[in-house]
Amino acid sequence: MALNDIPKLIWSNDGKMSFEDTKVGRMKKEVWDATEAELDTMLAEFGVPSPPALGAPGMYIQSTIRHQVLEEKKKNDVVLIPVGCSEMHGDHTCSAMDTFFVTGICEGVRRYTAKKGRPVGIALPPLNYGCHPLHHIGMPGTIVVHEETVIGQLEDVMLGLWNDGYRKQIIVNNHGQFWVIEAALQRFCKKYQLPGIFRCIDWHRAVREAFATVRDGGDYETSFTHADEAETSVGLLLFPEMVDMKYAVDTDPVDILPGGHFDSSVDAFRRPSRWSEGEGHACNEVYATPEGVVGHSTKATVSKGKRPVLMIMKYLALLIDEYLEAFPAGTVPPAEKMTLRTSEEMAPYLKEPFTPGWKSVYALPKLSYTE
Repeated sequence: MALNDIPKLIWSNDGKMSFEDTKVGRMKKEVWDATEAELDTMLAEFGVPSPPALGAPGMYIQSTIRHQVLEEKKKNDVVLIPVGCSEMHGDHTCSAMDTFFVTGICEGVRRYTAKKGRPVGIALPPLNYGCHPLHHIGMPGTIVVHEETVIGQLEDVMLGLWNDGYRKQIIVNNHGQFWVIEAALQRFCKKYQLPGIFRCIDWHRAVREAFATVRDGGDYETSFTHADEAETSVGLLLFPEMVDMKYAVDTDPVDILPGGHFDSSVDAFRRPSRWSEGEGHACNEVYATPEGVVGHSTKATVSKGKRPVLMIMKYLALLIDEYLEAFPAGTVPPAEKMTLRTSEEMAPYLKEPFTPGWKSVYALPKLSYTE
């Protein structure tokens, strides 16, 4: 697209939400305009709802028989890397909520792509604890991992997956730690300079339209925050056995300074700063909302969780298709166009593992100052 080629806008059927007239925008409009019956039909294509499948045979790379992994990779060498955390989400649900959100979404995408004949790979979540901002510190049930540990672990996971032939990698984040996910991706790319496609997605923000409030034509009475109406609704859809609405409560954050400067979790208000770009403007959660809920979880329903889950699954499926159309399985962008390496230098490392002439990427010298 040329710099002066501004995409046209298309409007939802109710005239309350606009989308870019692109493949992504048209997909979002389809989900926005869908009736509940249509949502249910489209969700069924992804096998949602289904029980969590973290221990199910054949769902993750690490739980799939090796010969099957190799056969699947010949058709689809994209890998989804779901990352979550352990964080207090109120008495009405579990502290692994973020992990179950993102794995449930990725599992749906794998079921969908399998029906299309080229199942996407999913790596078991490398982050079950996660990094946390200052205002999470001190909450029981929230386990905090240091930034450098998280970044290093993700770098190592990306390298191991690349060595195994997964050179199109999508990190799908479900927690307030996106700054370290971006840092891990950039550090990995600078340190190793490997040809491939690398992307990190904060899934809630990627489909923020689906979390719109009633004022803006959406389903929600309150804006997306934490363990609230929005997150609890998604939990009721994806893992209802781990949500007990008898214990749901409503709370509100306690601001120290006037509002209007920091945006919500999904950047819904176009404010000057993301929520993660400062501290000290609101009380830490352990003091302000010790319930572990920031928002109105009592307003949650299964129905409200359908649109955002469907939209992110359809987006990931679209993204996978575009990657494979541009670079079919086993191919990557030319090394000269995205790194300081050459195709000749990379040739042995880009071969399928254990084929003649293959070399492990762990033998390739780093190029960057980054360690």
